[in-house]
Amino acid sequence: MAKILISYFSATGHTEKMAAYIAEMIKKNGVDVVLKKVEDTDYKELVNYDGIILGSPTYYGTMAWQMKKLIDESVKLHGKLRGKVGGAFTSAANIGGGNETTVLDMVHALMIHGMVVQGEHQGDHYGP
Repeated sequence: MAKILISYFSATGHTEKMAAYIAEMIKKNGVDVVLKKVEDTDYKELVNYDGIILGSPTYYGTMAWQMKKLIDESVKLHGKLRGKVGGAFTSAANIGGGNETTVLDMVHALMIHGMVVQGEHQGDHYGP
C-alpha cells in the first residue's frame, strides 16, 4: 500500500485543519497517511514515503521558516526522492494574499528533488 506523508506548519490552526482534511480524503481512497507537524518531521524520514505533501501558511508571499528549514535540510537527500509523488497546500489571510507563490515555492523544491507533481486544470492549478 502506498504511504503518504503530510508535513505541515500551523501557527493558528487553519493549516492544520487543511492538513487533517487532506489526510481524511486520501485515507478514503485506501492510501496510508502519516500526518505530522513539520517540527516533528526529520528530513531523513522523507525517503520512507511514496508521496510527500507539504503545507504552510503564507507569510509575505512564501512559506513559514519552519517549512523552509525542512526543505533546506532535505538537500542532503538530493536524488533520493526522485519519482515520488509531491504536493503542497497553503492558507492565507485573504484571496490573493500570496497563496500561489507559497505553493509554487514548495512545489519548486519538490520538483528539484525529482518528484512528480500533478497540476489541476480547473480551480487552484498549483494546489489548494
